[in-house]
Order: sequence, then structure tokens, then C-alpha cells
Amino acid sequence: MSEGHHSATDETLPPGIGAPPGTPTGERPGRPGHAASGKPAPAGTLRRLAPVAGLFFLAPLVGEFLLGNVPITLLPALPFFALLYGGGALLIREAARRAGRGWPTMVPLAAAYALFEEGPVDQLLWNDSYAGHDYLHGVSYVPALGTSVEVVQTVLALHVVWSMCVPIAIVETFVPRRRTTPWLGRLGLTVTAAVFASGAVVVFLGNYAEAHFVAPPAQEIEAAVVILGLVVLAFRLPSRPVPEAGAPAPSPALVGAAALLVTSAWWGPAVLVTADWYDWAGIALWFLLVVAGVLIVHRWSRRRGWGARHRFALAAGAALTYVWAAFPNRPEADGVPPSLDLTGNVVLGAAAVVVLILAWRVAARSDAAEGK
Repeated sequence: MSEGHHSATDETLPPGIGAPPGTPTGERPGRPGHAASGKPAPAGTLRRLAPVAGLFFLAPLVGEFLLGNVPITLLPALPFFALLYGGGALLIREAARRAGRGWPTMVPLAAAYALFEEGPVDQLLWNDSYAGHDYLHGVSYVPALGTSVEVVQTVLALHVVWSMCVPIAIVETFVPRRRTTPWLGRLGLTVTAAVFASGAVVVFLGNYAEAHFVAPPAQEIEAAVVILGLVVLAFRLPSRPVPEAGAPAPSPALVGAAALLVTSAWWGPAVLVTADWYDWAGIALWFLLVVAGVLIVHRWSRRRGWGARHRFALAAGAALTYVWAAFPNRPEADGVPPSLDLTGNVVLGAAAVVVLILAWRVAARSDAAEGK
């Protein structure tokens, strides 16, 4: 996804937790939902906190529950999933927005998150008996790396697009005047970093207690180097595309349909084709779709009239791919009854559609206010 054009309304309201820039002298932060005196916080404070809480919980809802990886009966465990997913999404978004940057920075940071979670944290990239399954030793296994190319690209696709970028884009759509401003003050950023770190530790210890597996130091170091390289790259890429003066942007409906088509073109075979021969074919398809998608979105986002509905349409199209992909996808846990799986897919898919409709209305009003 690309950042596109910016307007004056993007730079208005202040961030949320702690002592954000512009906080009047003498005003002290209090507990979330309360003023410093201990009295209930004003409505303005709750509004500032809303996107923070929204992204914190939406990231795991999309990343795990909407796809059907986790059954709906585990919704009470959502705060546990949010430690890593929600904390990571907030840190990625805040790092980019505090630096005055957008999607060209958030995407590489999301890739770094993907490799961090599935590498050093839960060891999926190297454990050939992860959750009782060998995901590594297919035709794309590379002994020198100790992992599978197909697994790496799957991890990148799932976390970059759906776990991180889709939730960030949807929540930012709901707060158009704060879309490009930080939501967290120093205190909030510190708390979020601690939450994310605690989530990483909890997941690592939980997986180690179950599998008793830790990758060799050489593989951990290789992953750390790649992760650090992605973080450096994120802040060296151009932050905003140069607008074109030529053709108008395509309709938001076309943008959303393209996002749905491209993400479905990868997900469909990934879910439905189980033959080993598809490993390298799927990898080639993944690279082709990524390159084509980045080039097309970069070109479209520079055109006249690109706005909130277009940015949202990219996220909505990808989210709808998860809605349909949940039905052929089976939960990671064994023993989930098909009826329960189906119920969860229907309920969560319907909820996702409702959220997307509400976000579309906000995006439409935002574009109308800017004359787009």
C-alpha cells in the first residue's frame, strides 16, 4: 500500500497516551480512561485512546481469527494474542508516523515483524515438528538456511498484508484527521514496547515448554541480520510518492476489486492445492503478484484524486480474501468440530463485512470533505 497525497486534515489532532506534543503545560497523564485526578476522563481522552485499542485488538482478530486459524471459542484469549500482534502493529505504525513516514516504511517494518515472530519468537521457521507438523521439508527446503522458501514467503504474506497492514489501514480510516499523526505519547509508547516484549517472551517460553526446540545460533544470527536490514531499509526508502499531474486515479471499486483478485490469486492455490510440485510454482506466483501489486499501487497512488476510499479499498479487498479463505482453511488446533469452524467463519466474516461497511462510510465522508 502506498501513502498517496496528504491534506491539511491529516495533521490536526494530537496523539493519545502519555504527554503528547501539544499537551498544555501542567497537564499530567493518568490511567487510561481516567484523568490525573482519578476522575473519569473526558470524552476527548477516550476518543484519543479509541484507535489505539482498536488496532491493538483488530490485529489479532484479522491475523488469527478471521482466517479461521483459531476457533471462535478462543475469543476470550484475544488479549493474549494481542500482546504480540497488537503491540507489534502499534509499534510499526507509531515508528512510521513519528518519523513523518507512511506505507513505504510500514511494509518493511511489517516484514521484520513477520520474521521476528516466526523466527526467534516461536521458531516456526526452523522447527520441523512445529505443533506436531513438519512444514519445512518440502521441495523448497534449503539445507544451508535450515528452512523452507515456501514457509518464509507464506509467513511474509500472512503477517505483512493481513496481520499488520490491513488492520492499520482499517483503523486509520476510522480517524481521518489523525491518520498520519502519532497516537501514543512517550508513556504510551514505552508501555506498548513492554507489552510487545512480554508477548514475545510468553510465546517463546510457551513454545519451548511444548517443543523443547531452539534453533542453532547461526540461524538466529542470520535472522537477526535480515530483520535489522529490513528496519534500516524501512527508514531509507522514499517516504512519499511524487504525485503525477496526469490521469485521474481509478475508481475505489476497481482498486478494491484488484486487491481482492491479487490476494485471492495467491490464497486460492495456497489453500486448495496440496501437491508438492506446487511449492516452487506457488513461490514464483507469490513473487510475481508482489512485484505487480507494488508497481500498480505505486502508480495508482500518485494519480490525481487518490484518497481515503482508495487506501481503504486496498485493505478491504485483502480482508475479504481472508473472509472466503477461512472456509476451506482448517484451524491449526486438532479436534475442532467442522460445525464450530463453520459457525466461527460465518460470525467473524459477517462482523468483518459490517466493520468494512462502517469504515467505507467514514472514508467516503473524508473524501467528500476534501472534494475527491
